[in-house]
Amino acid sequence: MDLLEAMEKRHSVREYTDKKIEGEIKEELKSFIGECNRESGLKMQLILNEEEAFKSGIFAKFGIFKNVKNYIAIVARKCPYTDTDTGFYGEKVVLKATQLGLNTCWVAMTYDKNKVNVEINDDEKLVIVIAIGYGENEGKAHKSKTINKLAKFKGEMPDWFERGLKAAQLAPTAMNQQRFKFNLLSDGVVRAETSFGFYTKIDLGIAKYHFEIGADYSSDTKEWVWKY
Repeated sequence: MDLLEAMEKRHSVREYTDKKIEGEIKEELKSFIGECNRESGLKMQLILNEEEAFKSGIFAKFGIFKNVKNYIAIVARKCPYTDTDTGFYGEKVVLKATQLGLNTCWVAMTYDKNKVNVEINDDEKLVIVIAIGYGENEGKAHKSKTINKLAKFKGEMPDWFERGLKAAQLAPTAMNQQRFKFNLLSDGVVRAETSFGFYTKIDLGIAKYHFEIGADYSSDTKEWVWKY
């Protein structure tokens, strides 16, 4: 399964079986998280066989999640780029997990932060967690805006830009907001933008990773660059 296939297959899953993450799957996932941490400066941590974070808190009684015993806690330095990096690299881990046969769900509020089993330094914060495990189902596809509503461009849309937008359509966002846009400024120059809202910067990071994978898919040479 390549990354584009993983994007298409992956949906948010909130109900999990008791099957443990172990053996080669566990070690490959931990190794990949370590690689992403070294590249990004984030402190993503895989927490296994721990269910307290999802058993208590104001949302637990609504039964939004079931049997979550594993999660990835994303801790990061307090800085302006933290949330976007969290989305970008967190989604890298999510799609790797999909390739390994695991299910996931980005979780912003429906857990107890005080019960998350991680150490956080004074200059750091817990940004978000990702539920992970073997799902009772594969989840359902979310509704998406058309690619024209996710983009700004003039003239004819380049093939690579269209591929990137189609991949970004598949990106999970908080409450399915999809408030991100990709602005084609000139030949091969793209700026990713978002409006204000809950977790929109994390959503932007997720969408940027999807866009990169789609835009570069089936292409031997990079045809575009980000405008920061």
